Amino acid sequence: MINRAFVRVLLTSAALATSALLAGCNSDQVSLAQNAKANQPVPPKLVAAMGEKNMDLQSPILIRLFKQEAELEVWKQDRSGKFGLLKSYPICRWSGDLGPKVREGDRQAPEGFYSISPAQMNPQSAYYLSFNTGYPNAYDKSLGHTGSELMVHGDCSSRGCYAMTDEQIAEIYSLGRESFFGGQRAFQFQAYPFRMTAVNMAKHRNNPNMPFWRMIKEGYDHFEVTRQEPKVDFCEHRYVFDAEKPPGATRDPVFDASAKCPAYVVPDEIANAVREKEQADEAEFAKLIAKGTPVAKLNTGIDGGMNSVFASRVPGASTGLSEPGEAPGLSLTQFSPLPGTIPGHVNPPRAPSADEIATAAAPEPASVGSTTPRVAAVSAPEKASLISNLRKISSSGAIAANAAAVTSKPVESKPAPKAVAAKSAEAKPNVIRQAAARPPFKPSATTEAASAAAPAPAPQQTALVAGSAPIMSTNSFDSRFSAVK
Repeated sequence: MINRAFVRVLLTSAALATSALLAGCNSDQVSLAQNAKANQPVPPKLVAAMGEKNMDLQSPILIRLFKQEAELEVWKQDRSGKFGLLKSYPICRWSGDLGPKVREGDRQAPEGFYSISPAQMNPQSAYYLSFNTGYPNAYDKSLGHTGSELMVHGDCSSRGCYAMTDEQIAEIYSLGRESFFGGQRAFQFQAYPFRMTAVNMAKHRNNPNMPFWRMIKEGYDHFEVTRQEPKVDFCEHRYVFDAEKPPGATRDPVFDASAKCPAYVVPDEIANAVREKEQADEAEFAKLIAKGTPVAKLNTGIDGGMNSVFASRVPGASTGLSEPGEAPGLSLTQFSPLPGTIPGHVNPPRAPSADEIATAAAPEPASVGSTTPRVAAVSAPEKASLISNLRKISSSGAIAANAAAVTSKPVESKPAPKAVAAKSAEAKPNVIRQAAARPPFKPSATTEAASAAAPAPAPQQTALVAGSAPIMSTNSFDSRFSAVK
């Protein structure tokens, strides 16, 4: 009798524990899809495209975004474990200038690496649907950067956010929702000023944000050569990508955005592939400078940009700071009909006046490295190769360079035609099932030389830039950020 009673107690306890677990999972699902907008299915055409690309509906996703090209890409993990491009979306509106966000009210949309958890998905957004980018993250906070509620949302209206049409954000939201239901704890959000190619780096070589852009280009390169979500850590007010414990170490390195870097290494297969790409980029960059590639004009007072797909449909609209890239991208012929509804209250970028155009031209710098910071800067690594410092063990914590001081932009009051998007629901710790395990990396010999690191500027005195949020693994329920373990 005693044994039977004990067994019944154990079974009852197990049943209660299972019920609690299921309640947590169900509450996560409810928070993600608690209304008709948030519960819209992934379009059949997109599901068919997944099948053609060997992808599953609930496999992990990753998002990349480019301001200058005004494009958002959704990448999805295929059955081999690598990420492939599923679909590109034209951005209806983004605000601010090229460069990272520094403080509340500067109207800047964030740049860097961020992590999107179920808690950041907002099914009750005032802008149809949205997800919070996670700005400011631990790295931003270590620099004293401020700001809140920086979203990717619908309504084609931006005040420091990235705005899509309602139809677009519904589709993107559904892809994120399904990845969470499939077991992904958080998806990575990578925001860039432009595609990190040699041509773009050469055009913007005199921009004061270039040191920061060279730093986040490392993460761009890691993804380009591996097609895996790069593991992101922070130390000494900068980014560190794909760091692992050194040979012989018994514990994983512990990272702190404000502290010295611990001893770490980058796996040789990744470091070598990134180094090859970097060298090709640097060679192409040098050629472009030698032949006199024009320097991009600095901001003429235009607030943000709009993809030409949308600007062409709005009377009197300008693409603003957005312009087509040199690589094949989205074109007007791809969108008939228009990818979503443009609301009547849309405020497109205005075209610069003749006087602004005449005074905005930036003179060619005497040397690539001799620029005067206006927005943000970061000192370059001690050696020419950006990845070389990531490969060495730094027991002293002095790996690569620090960021330079960031000068904030003028505060602009926000208009109030709409309420600020509602805050996201709280995250729940449980999800349904675990995603596929990450396969071993096999470097490709055909990796394209698409982007370039600029020559190192003079060292700066303070470590300040903009960065990335704690990023969870797409392939497990364990945090990939040792700093938050």
